[in-house]
Amino acid sequence: MKFAVVLFLGSCALVLDAQAQEAELPSAPSTSQQQSRSQKAAPVEQPTAPVQQAQVPGKPDAGAPASSPSEDDALTTIRHTVNEVNVVFTVTDKHGHYVRDLKKEDFKVVDDSKPATEIRSFHAEANLPLEVGLLVDASNSVRDRFKFEQEAATEFLNQTIRPKYDLAFVVGFDVTPEVTQDFTDNTEKLSTGVRSLRPGGGTAMYDALYFACRDKLMKAQRSGPVRRAIILLSDGDDNQSHVTREEAIEMAQRAEVIIYTISTNLSSAGHHGDKVLERIADATGGRAYVPFQLNEVANAFAAIQEELRSQYAISYKPADFISDGRYRSVEILAQGQKGLRVRSRHGYYAPSQ
Repeated sequence: MKFAVVLFLGSCALVLDAQAQEAELPSAPSTSQQQSRSQKAAPVEQPTAPVQQAQVPGKPDAGAPASSPSEDDALTTIRHTVNEVNVVFTVTDKHGHYVRDLKKEDFKVVDDSKPATEIRSFHAEANLPLEVGLLVDASNSVRDRFKFEQEAATEFLNQTIRPKYDLAFVVGFDVTPEVTQDFTDNTEKLSTGVRSLRPGGGTAMYDALYFACRDKLMKAQRSGPVRRAIILLSDGDDNQSHVTREEAIEMAQRAEVIIYTISTNLSSAGHHGDKVLERIADATGGRAYVPFQLNEVANAFAAIQEELRSQYAISYKPADFISDGRYRSVEILAQGQKGLRVRSRHGYYAPSQ
């Protein structure tokens, strides 16, 4: 008899039975009216989850045959819940400079309006392995500045991804997401994936985010702790998605993904899309960048790279924790020094029993 072990870690469950994990994920609104096109993904460089087709999130095909495993293939699932939550965060001073030398005693954690009962671990995570998704808006609305953005994104990947340590993938999206390079540590292949993107079509940004979080980052196999991040390059205008902005944010929170956004609206005037990008970044503990000139896009990528090397990770035990599947708020407070600002995700979803 085979066994599948499920270990719940506060806001997420580590599931060794991939089918069991997928069944627990929330379904997006039906996308039966949409015809998803299959995309080819490059070979995975390191052991990761099987390559997924870039399908817009939706319910399983009702016409698909149900599997009927034999008795030898039956799975016995053992569940063990650990009431521990992991949060990655950054700290800046009143001038916006990163503060990298703080200790566990410098922080207080409030979970669901109650102080955490115990901080179990605390680390400065300058070198924790990265899993990064680069999502590039390839719709018609960004055509006039697309080439420069490709060059800036390529330089970011070359400077950030460390061979045999970090992993990244590239997704371009218009009406559907397209994986042009799957998980790899090979920066040359990642650059090829970025250069192969071609603008055209409408914009389904929320679908692309949902797909990248659920079908790529959440399903990626990992042997130890990592930092998951998405860099979203877009104008923030969505006119084709089947999931909502808040559903995309919820999936990012479930996958413990920090989202950094870079606006392609090169104007000093306020733009609705910039507000959308700011909401997505803020809800996941990331940061929204709004360049006013084309050459500032590269500066935004450089700032994201610096932040990814300037983070802390804290692990704590919440008070009165219940595995009821509901959303719980989180606040990391700096104490002992004035003027410090902590930026992290605002909460997480408790596992369901």
